[in-house]
Amino acid sequence: MRAVYPGSFDPFTPGHLDVVDRARALFDEVVVLVAMNSSKNPDVDEGERAAAVRAGLPAGWSSVTVVAWRGLTSAYCLGHGVGVIVRGVRNTTDLQAECRLAAMNQSLGVPTVFLPAQPELAAMSSTAVRTLGRLPPRWA
Repeated sequence: MRAVYPGSFDPFTPGHLDVVDRARALFDEVVVLVAMNSSKNPDVDEGERAAAVRAGLPAGWSSVTVVAWRGLTSAYCLGHGVGVIVRGVRNTTDLQAECRLAAMNQSLGVPTVFLPAQPELAAMSSTAVRTLGRLPPRWA
């Protein structure tokens, strides 16, 4: 089964990399879908962010592809034969928001699988990394 892991990935963090790695173990193929999120204002477009994600993936991960996308995640899934959405959750706030999105995507025919963040990565967010301008030393 093919899975999609969508996000703005601004920037792609060790937590994101961990979710992709664990999703690889569960699914035949994982598409990292670098999306445009209208509620966020990234410094670079999704094409440049997709290139940065690709550069951050280990070379041997042949079952992982990276795609830039503008549109609904469910539309990508339905149009490209992807059976499930993968989402990482760091805390209960993430889980509440993700459950709302999952319900919408389920109503459109695409289920969601949640992968909880590893405890040592749960405090990291792309927003925090952007604010600091770099990864904190313990994750760099």
